[in-house]
Amino acid sequence: MSKPIELYYWPTPNGWKVAIYLEEAGIPYNVNYVDIWAGEQFEPDFLKISPNNRMPAIVDPDGPDGGPISVFESGAILQYLGRKTGKFYPTDERARVTVDEWLMWQMGGAGPMLGQFHHFHHYAPEEIKYARDRYANEAHRLYGVADKRLSAHEFIAGNEYSIADMAIIPWMSLWERHLITPDEFPHFHRWREQVLARPAVERGLQLGAEKRKALQDDEDAKKVLFGQRAK
Repeated sequence: MSKPIELYYWPTPNGWKVAIYLEEAGIPYNVNYVDIWAGEQFEPDFLKISPNNRMPAIVDPDGPDGGPISVFESGAILQYLGRKTGKFYPTDERARVTVDEWLMWQMGGAGPMLGQFHHFHHYAPEEIKYARDRYANEAHRLYGVADKRLSAHEFIAGNEYSIADMAIIPWMSLWERHLITPDEFPHFHRWREQVLARPAVERGLQLGAEKRKALQDDEDAKKVLFGQRAK
């Protein structure tokens, strides 16, 4: 890989996924911070790369046909990089289907549900008991699904570390914020400690850590993140 990947990033669970992959695979990259609390995700130049006004996104100057390609959505980025490098994404179709299943479980289930948990438990301006209970129960169910899976497998998609683990760990490393107690889900906690001990995971989770701050006390940032409507 002759030219570095351009990573458009902010230190959140979805951003961490791609940072972890780039660190794990040893891919050279440049970081372009997209300050989502200041509304930089709505800038026209960024929307050309990520039309859903969400980060992360990447631009690979050495795309499939030799020209640049941009990719948005964290799961799609992980799949693209996995295919490009041949790392952490199996080529055997049966094994790849399993990785894709758990990657989609995170993208369509664990990520959105835990994100809603964060919103209603930590950021909502008033307490809505139904919403709080709804997402607390769903968070507990999702941890149970992961724990059962990990009771029979070293990693989430089997016995090989993969992009599915990289997608899940950023969100579920925040288990204490999800009302999960330390003695619950022992197989999940075994996996969590094992994955977090990887140096590349630690580097990915620390990328831009100095830019993180307490969102609860920043009303202007909340208006940007939670009040934007399509134009």
